[in-house]
Parts: sequence; structure tokens; C-alpha cells
Amino acid sequence: MADQTTAKEDILENEFYHQFLSENFDVKEHASQVLQGSIVSEQLAKLADGLSLLDKTIQNQVSEHYEDLLKHATGIETLENVLSMMQNHIQSFSASIERIRARITEPHDKLQTQTLMLSRLQLSCELLRRIIRILSLSKRLQVQLQAGSKEITKTAQTLSELDQLNKDVDLSGVEIIEKDQKIILRARIEVEKQAKQMLQKGLEAQNQSQVGTALQVFHNLGILESIVESVLENARETLYSGLKRALDVEQLSQLSTSSSSNSLHQVDGKFRGPGRVAMPVTGSSPAFRTALWANMERLMDQIFNSCAQVQHLQKVLAKKRDPVTHVCFLEELNQNRNTHLVQRFWTQVTGLLTQEFNRAASESSHIKQAFEAEYPKLLRMSADLWSKLQQFHQEISAASNAANLANDEYLAEEQNTAASNQFNAETALRRSLATFQNAYLSRSLSRLFDPVNLMFSSGGNEGLPSSDECDNLIKIIQSELTVSLVDTKLGHLVTKNVTKTIQMMAVKAENLILSDGDASQVIGPPTAAQKTNAGAVNLLHQFDRNLRRAVVSLPGLPEDCVTAVTDSLRHIATLMRNSIQPLLTSLTDAIEAILLTMHDEDFSSPHPPESGAASAPCSLYMKELQSFMSRSAADYFSLYHSPDFLREELRAVATRCLDLFVRHASLLRPLGDGGKMKLAADFAQMELAISSFYDRPAELGRSYRVLRSFRPLLFQTVEHLAQSPAVGDVIPYSLVLHFLFARAPAELKSPHQGAGWSVVRYSKWLDEHATEKERLSVIQGALESYVQGVKQRQAKEFAKEYAIMVQLLQKALASL
Repeated sequence: MADQTTAKEDILENEFYHQFLSENFDVKEHASQVLQGSIVSEQLAKLADGLSLLDKTIQNQVSEHYEDLLKHATGIETLENVLSMMQNHIQSFSASIERIRARITEPHDKLQTQTLMLSRLQLSCELLRRIIRILSLSKRLQVQLQAGSKEITKTAQTLSELDQLNKDVDLSGVEIIEKDQKIILRARIEVEKQAKQMLQKGLEAQNQSQVGTALQVFHNLGILESIVESVLENARETLYSGLKRALDVEQLSQLSTSSSSNSLHQVDGKFRGPGRVAMPVTGSSPAFRTALWANMERLMDQIFNSCAQVQHLQKVLAKKRDPVTHVCFLEELNQNRNTHLVQRFWTQVTGLLTQEFNRAASESSHIKQAFEAEYPKLLRMSADLWSKLQQFHQEISAASNAANLANDEYLAEEQNTAASNQFNAETALRRSLATFQNAYLSRSLSRLFDPVNLMFSSGGNEGLPSSDECDNLIKIIQSELTVSLVDTKLGHLVTKNVTKTIQMMAVKAENLILSDGDASQVIGPPTAAQKTNAGAVNLLHQFDRNLRRAVVSLPGLPEDCVTAVTDSLRHIATLMRNSIQPLLTSLTDAIEAILLTMHDEDFSSPHPPESGAASAPCSLYMKELQSFMSRSAADYFSLYHSPDFLREELRAVATRCLDLFVRHASLLRPLGDGGKMKLAADFAQMELAISSFYDRPAELGRSYRVLRSFRPLLFQTVEHLAQSPAVGDVIPYSLVLHFLFARAPAELKSPHQGAGWSVVRYSKWLDEHATEKERLSVIQGALESYVQGVKQRQAKEFAKEYAIMVQLLQKALASL
């Protein structure tokens, strides 16, 4: 076995023998190469060795696999027997097939021939039936054509049936119907022409009968969808042409020139002689704009008419049903999403408006100026157009509901879509004018800002604008608001410009107001700064008052616009208060300083004047206060020409003056009978001083009532004073308790005396602690300190005022 393997490997690995195993081995080529070699015998010897080696290897293989080879040989013999038997069966089967083929060939050929004949007969019969039907319908068609438009629906139905007969069949070359085919073709053209004319007349006259008949004809002819699309396209093209004509600058110039020429050459019905030449009319001339707006009026009417026709078409489509199939025409169009004809057409219209308006504005500055300057007029036209188109939405919805197109879900979806499209339609119309709206609003803002800038750049004395300039600004604001009344949304936008103008007015006026020491001094005569501030306040008050009147009296202005303007005027009111506040603060400080001097006067006199209370002299501080308040009213407040505003601002000063006077009057110690008389006279003079300063003292509220109620308490005993009904109701308990300290002995110290404070410090503390509870707690502490002092002195009894004060304090604390 090993020798056989070695021999096999020697043959395969030997280069000489290996070349004989190549697939491309060529015997002739190899023999030629051997003959060309030098030693042929050597080659032959190698070949002989190789052959002997192969023979030896084959013999070894046969001897080793002898039994296997015998088995294969036996199997081959068995296979040959099986194959022989199968061949015999195949030959027998082939003979049977030939016999069967011979038996069925002739019947099959006959059947095939007869089937072909039958199919041709059936086709011939079908063609004959079609021809007969065509001839019959052709005669009927001719009769219907003679009836004219009365039978046009039936004519269209006949033509539809003829189209079905000619469908999928080639009848060309059939001589018997050639003449009828020509008649049918001419009839179809004529019927389509008549139906189109009927549809056009019906749309123009809004005649549902004519439109319905024409649509039925087109439905019968199978061209309903294409006709509806052509109607929309024709309407769009017509509008496009009208829009271009309306915005054609050359045509507008010719129209305006011809009108100007007629006005120049014709006077009283007679033409002037030669020698005068009509000058070219510019785009900014009145004649040009008159022609432009006349074209726009016609364009809006054309848009409305086109939309009305499309709406009428959709309404008839929603109502019309095929009499045979009962299919709604609009439902049939809905299969191709053509239901919302009006909405789709309106989208195209607004697209054309946007496109052509922008194009005309970019190509012609005259048209751009006209549309921007007179945008409210253009907006009014579009608003009038939209108001007339509003009816279509309701009519279309009603028609769609009457048509019962599908189920409830479909109807709900249709109505929701229609509602959304209505909103979008108005928005789209406004969007087509957005460019001119923005320009108009910009110009409006400029018209409002220009007089404000002019007022404060070329003012008169102290740089203040004049009243005429202020009134002129209000007239401009009123004019802008009046023009914007053509549309609510435009009114809101212009109102925003007005509020911006008011804010700008406030900013400009604020720059004029001075807040330095000269503006707040109250010692000498009015300074230039005070006069400037007063002038600014007068100007702002005039502006605020007159603008409020103008806005409120403006008819048709929406309430929210009025509210927006009045709210923005709060800036003016705030600025007025801020400008006068430094002067009022200085005035209040000066009044408080004067009132503090009452503590420097002597009120301890135990005896009243001999002539009685009527002749009690007025205190020096009161004389100074009266003089100061009178001078302030004459010098400073006379500069302000707005009594209502001034009265409102002085209310706080007058109230403060009364409160301080009563407070310090209650803190006076010691207080004798003579001092009471003098203090009572001061109370009376205080009413006169306030009246000269604030002309309506009764409006000062509780402060004035406290002043009037406190004066009688001066002469009452402590017992009666504590029982007075005015205490607690009008006069605060803390104020009465302070006054009772003055009536008590010196050992019963006032709260500020016990704390070692000055009157000024205590008054400031009272300002910072305005609640009655805090003030009563301080008074309670003073009374407790008195009790401790009495105990330390080991006195036998308390002052009689102490018991009354404790009772009054307990009553006050219980009322909190």
C-alpha cells in the first residue's frame, strides 16, 4: 500500500509526467518538441517507465478491490435489464399516445373551427346591434336637435349613450353609419356650445334653472369636472386681466390726461380754441388718483361678481342630483377633492391680489404712494367686499346640509373646514394689503411724532410748546383715529401709534421738568425753574383734558381703543404729579417747621384776656402760617391753570397741615386758661388759613372734622372731655390722651418727656407709627412710668386726671 502511494506521488510530482495531466496538453506540440530535442531515446525510456509504473499501479488496484469490482459489474448487468424493460414500456406508451392523438385530432380541429366561427358570429351580432342602436339613436338625436334647448338634456343623454356604444369598438369604415357618425360629432359640438352658453348666462343672471340644466348636460356628457375647472380658470383669468388693467399705469395716465384735457378745453359746454396744450398728468395728481380709485371700485365689483358666480355654481352643484343614479354632483366632484370651489377660488383671488399689488407698487411709485397714503380707502373697499361675501358661507353650508352628501362625520368635517376657511379667507384678504398697511402705519406714526418733535424743538418761552401746538397735536390724533374708523383692526393699530405718541409726549415733557433746588424753594418769589415746571404741568393738563374729550366724543371708536388711550394718559398724570411733588414736599416741610414754633410760645397764662375770647389775640406762628400759605397760593399755585389737578394734589398738603396742627396743639404743655383762649383763636384762624389755601376744606374728610371737633374740648373739664361723644368716633383716643397729659400735673409726664425726646423727634415717631395700637402702647408706658414714680415718692394718691386717662385708655384698647 505504501509502495502504491509512493509511486502515485512520484508520477504526480515528477515534472516530466505532470505535463501530461494538464488540460491544455497537445500531443502534436509535445511530439514536435521531443523531436527537436537532442535525446529522443531518453524521452522514450521515461515514457516506458511511466507506462510500466501505471500498469503496475492499475494491477495493484484491481487486485486490492477485486470484490468491489465484481459487485459493480453485477449491478451494471441488473441496471441494463431494468433499462431495457423501461424502454419497452416507453415504446408501448408512445404507441398508445399516437393512437389517441389520431382519434382526437380531427374532432379538435372541427371544434376549434366552429368556436372561431361562433366568436366571429357573436362579434358580428354585437357590431350589428351597436350599429342598429346607433342608427336608432341617431334618428332620435336628429329629432331632439330640432327641438333645440328644450330637449338639450335628453340630447346630451343620447350623446352619452352613443359614446358608450362607440367605446372600445372601432367602427371606422362602416359605410352605413359614416353619415350618422358625422351628425353625432356635429351634434356633440353644438350641444356643448349651447350648454356652455347656458351655463355662462345662468351664472351671470344667477339663474339656478339654467345652471342646473347646463350641469346636467355636462354630467350626461361625462365632462362635468373639466367644465367646472374651466369655469374657475376662466374666472381667474378674467380677474387677472381686470387686475392688470386696473393697475396699468399707462392706461391710468391716459384716462387722467383725457379727463384733464376735457376739463381744460371745455368750458360751459364749449371747447376753447387752439393754443393750449394739456400738460402730462403726473401720478401724484388728483386726476390720476381719481382714475385709480375708480378702477379699484370696478375691480372690487368684478371680484364680487366672480365670487358670486362661483358660489352660485357650488350651490347648484350641492343641490343637483342625477335623476337616474341620484348621485349628488358635488359628491361626485368630492371624489377628486373639488368640493370647496369658493374657498379654492378665493385662495387664487387673494394670491393674485397679493402678487399684482406688490408688482404694481414695485413698478410704479405713484400707485405705491396712492395705496400707502390712502390705505384706509383701500381697506374700506376690501372690507365692503368681505362684508358682501359673508353671505356665501351661510348659503353654502345650508346647501351642503340639504344635499346630505354623506354621514354625520362628513358633514361635521365639512362645516368645520368651511368655518376655518372663512377665517383664513379674511386673513388672506388682509394679508394681500399687508405691505400697504405697514407703510400706512409707519406714515401715521411719523405724522404723529413730527408735531411732538416740532413742539419741543421750537418751543417759546423756557422752551415750552404753545397751546396752539398742543391743540394741533390733538387734532392730528383725532384725525388719525377718525380715518381708522373704517376698520376695527386698523383702529386698534392706529390706537397703538397714538399710545406711543402719548408716551413720547410724556418723555419730551419730562426732559423739560427741573428738579433742582430752584424748583422746590418756597422762600422767595417763583423761580424760572418753578415757572417752567408749572408751564409743563399746564401743557400736560391741557393735553390730557382735551385728548380725553376728543377721544370720548369720537363716534364709532371701539371701547377698548378708548380705554387704551385713557390708560396711556396715566403716564401724563404721573408726570404731572412728579413735577409738582418737589414743591409740595418743600411746602409741607415749611408748614411743619412753622407749626413747630408754637411750642416756643407761651400758652401757660392762667387768666384769659379781660375782653373775653372774642378778642383773644392770634399767635405769632399762626400769623406766619397764614402769611406763608397765602403767599404760596398767590405766588406758586397761581401759576397752575388746572384747578382740579391742583386741588387733588393740595389735598394731601392740607390734610397734613391739619393733622400736624392738631397733634402739636395736643402736645402743648403747660396750658393755662389764657393759653386755651389763644389756642382756640388759633383753631379758628387755622380754618381760615386752610380755606385760603384749599377752597374746599369740607372735602378734607376726617382731618377737618377733627379740627372742628377738637376746639370745644379745650374748655371742657377732664370728666366731660372723656365722656364727649366725639372722642373715639371723630377724634382718635391717642390724640385726646395726649391732650389730657397737658391738663395733668407736671409729674404726669407726656410720652416724649418721659423718654427724653424732643417734640420734633416724637412727631416723627408718630408719623412712622400711624396705627392707633402702637400709639396707645406708648401712652400706656408713660402712665405706668407715672405709677412707678408715685410709688417711689410714696405719695398718698394719684392725680385725678390719671384715673380718667386709665379709663379712657382701657376703653380705647377695648375698641381695637
